[in-house]
Amino acid sequence: MSTKLNVLEHAMVPDHKIMGEDDVSELLSRYNITTEQLPKIYHDDPAVREIGANADDVIRIIRASHTAGRAEAYRLVVKRPKK
Repeated sequence: MSTKLNVLEHAMVPDHKIMGEDDVSELLSRYNITTEQLPKIYHDDPAVREIGANADDVIRIIRASHTAGRAEAYRLVVKRPKK
């Protein structure tokens, strides 16, 4: 019998959340950027799949930081190019 591993429960994987439209608009406005200027993350990344994100979603990644206490990063979900 195999059990499905939830990658988000691993100690080395930071918290991943799909951002709502209002939060994305606020983020883009705050930094005066477009979604295309955000760093990218592939749609088939294990954490992205686990939270159910789709291409064009924006993900907030929250990590523990020794210096800041908490660090947030943002990623645009994109499809992996076909070979």
